[in-house]
Amino acid sequence: MSQQKHKRIIISGGGTGGHIFPAISIANALRRMDPGTEILFVGAEGKMEMEKVPASGYKIMGLPVAGFYRSLTPKNIIVLYKLVKSLFMARGIIREFKPDAVVGVGGYASGPVLKQAGKMGIPTLIQEQNSYAGVTNKLLAKKASVICVAYDGMEKYFPAEKIIKTGNPVRQTFDNLDALRSEALSFFNLEKDMPVVLVLGGSLGAGTINKSLAGNIQKLTDSGYQWLWQTGKLYYENVNALVNLSSCKEISVHDFINRMDYAFAAADVIVSRAGAGTISELCLVGKPVILIPSPNVAEDHQTKNAEALYSRNAAVMVRDSEALDNLVDEAIKLVADSSRRAVLSENIKNMADRDADVRIAKEILKLAGK
Repeated sequence: MSQQKHKRIIISGGGTGGHIFPAISIANALRRMDPGTEILFVGAEGKMEMEKVPASGYKIMGLPVAGFYRSLTPKNIIVLYKLVKSLFMARGIIREFKPDAVVGVGGYASGPVLKQAGKMGIPTLIQEQNSYAGVTNKLLAKKASVICVAYDGMEKYFPAEKIIKTGNPVRQTFDNLDALRSEALSFFNLEKDMPVVLVLGGSLGAGTINKSLAGNIQKLTDSGYQWLWQTGKLYYENVNALVNLSSCKEISVHDFINRMDYAFAAADVIVSRAGAGTISELCLVGKPVILIPSPNVAEDHQTKNAEALYSRNAAVMVRDSEALDNLVDEAIKLVADSSRRAVLSENIKNMADRDADVRIAKEILKLAGK
């Protein structure tokens, strides 16, 4: 492949951090391989990517595309209009930018952009993060040149000859957690000789996880463990007030944790939702994990993600409907069982995929060179 001409790449998609951060990781890898690569993001107007992508130093254009309502409602007429408008706009963006390849990372915006690129004969690459393929990606797969996946068995959804297992790109590699432990404990004012349970509810918060802990404050207090609890912004005030009332010094409440490397370094056990990007990070972290898949996501893909680990004895899974009764007990039990923690830790480490961003970037540049 000739390196003389810098490649032009469109990366489309977004909607959640789980789509946006991997997309930025891929863009960064492309830039490391060839600093002259021209990259344009295409997102959905009003979504998180319109703020996060420019903050990472990349240009983004927005489409008015939105998701269909699942029930029969006149609102879907507006959604259909936005889709048709987005298809026209996507065609215009592609004509003007003249990309050598187009990448879809999932989310509303990737649909119109990849659809039009396929029609215009431009090579396309899909990055499917989940163990269960979404509707948009299944529809786009027919025309896609390459489909990068993170899980085995994806030929159920995609043509086998197009699949490449690359893993999911993540924000950090978390290689030096052991060395960071004492620094991390003092950062959160945690005791050195008492186990730490890290509870993650995402940036906005996971209602079930927060309610499960809030309803069992006495059990947390009596456990003899420390609880590092990220509530999410929506739940922080209520939870913080409740913990203050209990006067329990072993519970450290945060609306959002910026230093995730410190949080992971401090933790002996991690409690988390089961988004694809989160799971990819947790595999690199290699600590014992309890997953509570959110039932409020398309095609219940978090349950499929969690089952992929649970079936390999690489994580404990507690269903959302059972969390209020069982979650805190499961966490307390797991901290006390060092041999089970060691097995879970070893098995989740074996599922880690490193350098996924580089592998995907190489495939994009290969396509762009054809």
